[in-house]
Amino acid sequence: MSTDRPTGPVTTFEMLVRVGYYETDGQRRVHHANYLNYFERSRVEMLRAVGFDYREFENTGLMLVVTEMNVRYRGAAEFDDVLRVSTTVTEVRGVRIRHHYQIDRDGELLVEADSTIACIDRSGKVRRLPPQWGVMFAPAQRNDD
Repeated sequence: MSTDRPTGPVTTFEMLVRVGYYETDGQRRVHHANYLNYFERSRVEMLRAVGFDYREFENTGLMLVVTEMNVRYRGAAEFDDVLRVSTTVTEVRGVRIRHHYQIDRDGELLVEADSTIACIDRSGKVRRLPPQWGVMFAPAQRNDD
């Protein structure tokens, strides 16, 4: 993974994750809830890759909250596997940003998901996303088969 900032809009961000023992269940497989943590890490790293500091974003009084998450499990990752987490922006509009995620191991799709993330202020009132997000996170077109 490169540390260089992209020069244009970002559609898809990828990162690698090695499964820790503490992320697994009694069968040494990743506990289903831990995939949500991988998605969260990937979203934050995607922001960092384009120069946004999420901590600073929250210091301005805004935050991002998950309003919807749909996960489809197709296989199981295990302790010490190296996984590729791909996060694709599919929509940026008004107060929300939508993502599609894929987690694979050596090209084998294990998990995919879709999320809706909303921007709110500290009181919980819905707020518009920063206008530059529509430019920096160019939504990708997806074909759902």
